[in-house]
Amino acid sequence: MCFVGFVAPPFASLAIVGAGAIGSYYGARLALAGQDVRFLLRGDLDAVRTHGITLREKDATRHLGGVAAFGRPEEIGPVDLVVVALKTTANAALSALLPPLLHAQTAVLTLQNGLGNEELLAGTVGPERVLGGLCYIGVTREAPGVIVGYHTPGRMTFGEFGRPAGARVRAVAGLFASFGVGVRVLDNLAEARWQKLVWNVPFNGLAIAGGGVTTDRILGTPELAAQVRPLMDEVAAAARHFGYEVPEHFIQSQIDVTPGMGAYQPSSLVDFLAGREVEVEAIWGEPLRRASAAGIPMPRLAALYAALRRAVAR
Repeated sequence: MCFVGFVAPPFASLAIVGAGAIGSYYGARLALAGQDVRFLLRGDLDAVRTHGITLREKDATRHLGGVAAFGRPEEIGPVDLVVVALKTTANAALSALLPPLLHAQTAVLTLQNGLGNEELLAGTVGPERVLGGLCYIGVTREAPGVIVGYHTPGRMTFGEFGRPAGARVRAVAGLFASFGVGVRVLDNLAEARWQKLVWNVPFNGLAIAGGGVTTDRILGTPELAAQVRPLMDEVAAAARHFGYEVPEHFIQSQIDVTPGMGAYQPSSLVDFLAGREVEVEAIWGEPLRRASAAGIPMPRLAALYAALRRAVAR
């Protein structure tokens, strides 16, 4: 697939749309590495303008002062790269937020969880602009402008929507690699999205359905631990049906790596406990719908999806 006129431009300016834990962390690290980063904020706007962004990581505490923080995209104007870090529950706002940030060759990178985000962006800004990134990191927002890092700077996987990786997405990966992120660039972004669901579906889901528990308690509670591998296997089977590779050793590695996280609260649990909307549709609903449409049974995922819908309704 070729898009005439699209090249790999230098990214002289960036906008972060959705400056929660993920957006604030990566945006601040990019700014501290010397990039021109502009943050689009809502509730944290005054606090970040006054106090900046503080990153409390295991190796150091980093502070970004004089943050270029804005309340409206029109105040930011067109930039070279837009990084979408909103929760998927806020995606309806993107049709209004993104156009003022675009010039003829602006690229749009989504760091969101689940399935369907690149497709939604393609319908809003055009498929030729859309890139995707998957984040393997542990960060939480402790207070306005204060981000705590448990597993940072982490790893990231990048790809382009509907086409093999080109020079542009490799340049994006280079931005994040500049401050220590372990990066890889893949030709099949959709495959990477399904692979990430192998961990997200059971651990984000059971953390809520299990009564608000951390990952160590999921693995330490027999009735919850017994659900982890079967859920992973269902996700892997669906992915394979669609032609994506999910090796057996990869599935087991997702279990093996989890005890090292300690008493980790997955992002969906953090949102649930804070009374915020949970990304139920993007992480559990969308893969279930795609599997159902293809005639693939996923009874365990269906039961977990139903339990999560009941939990968030309460």
